[in-house]
Amino acid sequence: MDDHQTEKIRNAKAIISRLTEAGFEAYFVGGCVRDFLRGVTPGDYDIVTSALPDQVIRLFKRTIAVGARFGVVVVMEDGHPYEVATFRSDDVYEDGRRPSQVHFSSVREDVLRRDFTINGLLMDAGTGEILDYVDGRADMEKKIIRTIGDPAIRFNEDYLRMLRAIRFAANLDFILDGATENAISRHAAKITEISAERIQEELNKILTRGGARRGLELMADTGILRHVMPEVDRMRGVAQPPRFHPEGDVWQHTVIMLDILSAERKPEANLALAWGALLHDVGKPVTRTEDENGVHFYGHVKLGEPIADALMRRLRCSRAHRETVLGLIHQHMAFMNVQKMRPARLKRFLRMPDFDLHLQLHRLDCLASHGMLDNYQFCLDQLQNIEQEELHPPRLLTGDDLLGMGFAPGKLIGEILRALEEEQLENRIHVREEAMAFVKRGWRL
Repeated sequence: MDDHQTEKIRNAKAIISRLTEAGFEAYFVGGCVRDFLRGVTPGDYDIVTSALPDQVIRLFKRTIAVGARFGVVVVMEDGHPYEVATFRSDDVYEDGRRPSQVHFSSVREDVLRRDFTINGLLMDAGTGEILDYVDGRADMEKKIIRTIGDPAIRFNEDYLRMLRAIRFAANLDFILDGATENAISRHAAKITEISAERIQEELNKILTRGGARRGLELMADTGILRHVMPEVDRMRGVAQPPRFHPEGDVWQHTVIMLDILSAERKPEANLALAWGALLHDVGKPVTRTEDENGVHFYGHVKLGEPIADALMRRLRCSRAHRETVLGLIHQHMAFMNVQKMRPARLKRFLRMPDFDLHLQLHRLDCLASHGMLDNYQFCLDQLQNIEQEELHPPRLLTGDDLLGMGFAPGKLIGEILRALEEEQLENRIHVREEAMAFVKRGWRL
């Protein structure tokens, strides 16, 4: 545990001590208790207490009443936020997300309103004793995701819980309790009533925190996938030529890529790379053709880009994220030609933004299909052997130089400078004098 993590847990325990010294009950709850039991250092520490929001605010110097109506106050310690929530029970959930009203109650009632048994465990910060009103510890040992109480009721309170159940099963490598999984399948269509931002957040965690393949397979099996990402669901059953894809259809190829990425990128994968793996072949279902020469996906990259863009826009992904992922999709087939590229084109290819992500996506693409990494290795060798100055040659002539030679301001200046760089990248021009001679040969004043 590093100094930052040590400070966070010390502050969290100090908050609980302050509450208990003032005569209130206070415990760690939820994910941090689950992580303690798994031997994992928690990222955040949530606290529940019998103290009312106003009493919490009076006890600490810096607080933010982010959800005082629902009993939640953020306590700031050394710049770190800690959620402190008052024990509560909830009225009906009218919007499928929040209760219409809350009532402050007992610790047991507070636990019984929560989502899953593994998130309903409490810990005494002083003694380390676990309080378990919902058999959560047994489910931890059995590696089961089970709702607290009737799953249909829990999911109707907050439809996002269906996707969260899948995310926990994937990230923790647990299984879904049968009744819980059946309820997700029955109510899957209701996930569309949840905001795109909340859905995207859960998808990001499925894709980057481990078990991405399992998460997507559970989404497909329960019907959640066709409501959240129908474009991805359509990959299932889209057969590919066995010569290049012995692993199976487009869906199998995609989830194998994510499986490899999950295994290699612990604890978290690069988010854009994960989305690139998920969507790189999203154009294949709409471009598949078959003739006497076999199966083809002509134009799947060109058609896949707008499909992926529409999907990510619908999920409210940021512009920067969309642009990076779309770039990965756009270039993922270019690697098949790297060993045939002219020097200039190859160098431009190797120096493009986020090339490390492009290269990793290509590697995953190969490993999840034919397994041939010759183009991947070729790129690695080129990067190792080509000097940075060869990839980004210093400009031998400037726009001012061209103006001084008598050229008029305008588009021609840019055209000449680009042509000069092309000659440098092709290793045909090396010094200023050669550049001057090239310009004089190619353009008349």
